[in-house]
Amino acid sequence: MKRTLKTVATVALAGFVVASCSSLNKMKRLEKNIAYKVTPEMLEAKGGQVDLKIDATIPAKYFNKKVTLVATPVLKFQNGGEKAYDPKTFQGEKVQGNNEVVPYATEKTVNYSGTVPFEEGMRVSGLYVKFQGSKGKKSADYESRKIADGVISTSELIENTLQSANPANGDDAFQRIIKEKHNANIMFLIQQANIRASELKTAKEFNKEVANVNDAANKKISNIEVSAYASPDGGVGLNTKLAENREDNTTKMLSKDLKKAKIDAAIDAKYTAQDWEGFQELVSKSNIQDKELILRVLSMYQDPEQREQEIKNISSVYKTLADEILPQLRRSRLTLNYEIIGKSDDEIASLASSNPKELTLEELLYAATLTNDNGKKEVIYTKATELFPNDYRAFNNLGKLAYQAGNIDKAESYLKKAANIQAAPEVNMNLGLVALAKGDKSAAESYLGKASGAKELGETMGNLYIAQGQYERAVNSFGDAKTNSAALAQILAKDYNKAKNTLAGVEKPDAYTDYLMAVLGARTNNLSMLTSSLKSAVAKDSSLAKKAATDLEFAKYFVNSDFMNIIK
Repeated sequence: MKRTLKTVATVALAGFVVASCSSLNKMKRLEKNIAYKVTPEMLEAKGGQVDLKIDATIPAKYFNKKVTLVATPVLKFQNGGEKAYDPKTFQGEKVQGNNEVVPYATEKTVNYSGTVPFEEGMRVSGLYVKFQGSKGKKSADYESRKIADGVISTSELIENTLQSANPANGDDAFQRIIKEKHNANIMFLIQQANIRASELKTAKEFNKEVANVNDAANKKISNIEVSAYASPDGGVGLNTKLAENREDNTTKMLSKDLKKAKIDAAIDAKYTAQDWEGFQELVSKSNIQDKELILRVLSMYQDPEQREQEIKNISSVYKTLADEILPQLRRSRLTLNYEIIGKSDDEIASLASSNPKELTLEELLYAATLTNDNGKKEVIYTKATELFPNDYRAFNNLGKLAYQAGNIDKAESYLKKAANIQAAPEVNMNLGLVALAKGDKSAAESYLGKASGAKELGETMGNLYIAQGQYERAVNSFGDAKTNSAALAQILAKDYNKAKNTLAGVEKPDAYTDYLMAVLGARTNNLSMLTSSLKSAVAKDSSLAKKAATDLEFAKYFVNSDFMNIIK
């Protein structure tokens, strides 16, 4: 009897196993009936990620009530590698669990979304879905099913277009002509206009300065100004005559001295009857009693006589004004305006190569702008770092040159030296570019946050936004810039007309300028633009033929003979 029961149990278990396998095999066999919609139809790298959305319609009477199914989207690379998205689990109606339930009797559309970091192998790949089904202790792996082709990786061209970005320069402050002035005051006694003997010493010293400027080879007199004043006490008529006489006497004295010294200089003379402006300035700088009250009177009254009377009414302070402030306003101000004329471009360029020690820092930095030869620029900036090691600009500019030459590590080294001297906006901006070139978006964002004021910051922020997948912000940041990166942002934002104009305006078009134009041709169904631009790109950089051969931007042209002739 015991033997009979054991036999029955064994048979029952065997039947359960067969039934389980049968259920799994049936689902495995009928998996082809699941309909998939992939969004986007062709996957696209954005911000260094590849996002995926799948809507899978599961037909009625497919999903066994006791089966659990784990679905895993996988990108399989042509080179043999792969990258799996996170799996998602579904279960039948009678499974005890917390996964999404798929009914047996009715059709159901289930949704999946996920993201993975972009990898180079994804450029040539296929999207597959693999399943693992289980029922009780039995399981079965389904064959992977391909549901989409590859990944469009146009956004990753930022790695190439960054090469043509514009690093910020540490500009020189060189001025060929520097405007200078020298002042002196001839003082007068109250209600007098004659120049006293005591003031002749001031006049003599002023004339000496005029002569020095006149005799200097690198200086040129512009003019001499005479501005005569009367203090704002007494009537307007009296002060007008007084100021006029002071100006006349001063001008005559100055003219006589210039003639004697044989100096030809224009004299521009004027007088001010009542120097209320000077009065206000002196009072403001003083510590006299009732200062604020006096200043309030000046703001309340514009009539000079009323001003004078109201101030005299402040009896407590008027004597102080008469003793300390008013005497300073009885004067003729002499102003020598002249120019210091710097070295010529030829002189600066010659000294930069033969004897840079004879140049100032500003002249040396300016010398680098006089040549288009980056090798010569590097020599000049290197010498500047030796002669003026405490200024960041030459180090920054060496970093700029290294970046433009594609030597990112060298650029970073120079820029960090610059930052150690002064973390100027242009230095931080350039370090941000370096970080982007190295793929470190977080560091780039940090540096650029400290680069406010750098002239090229908008363009660099545009590059960062491309790397982050924020294409509209990138377009706005670039503005009207004519660079490869600006065009890339516009293509990714689907502003194709603007992208075409940008590419046409790139100052020094390179292979990637042409490649982007080819992508634009593909996106706008312009075969002529595509083929002519791609041909030009490949002529400049033969490696782009191989790239185009697998670039899904050109997928529909893989059977076009003109296209194939270019990439073969």
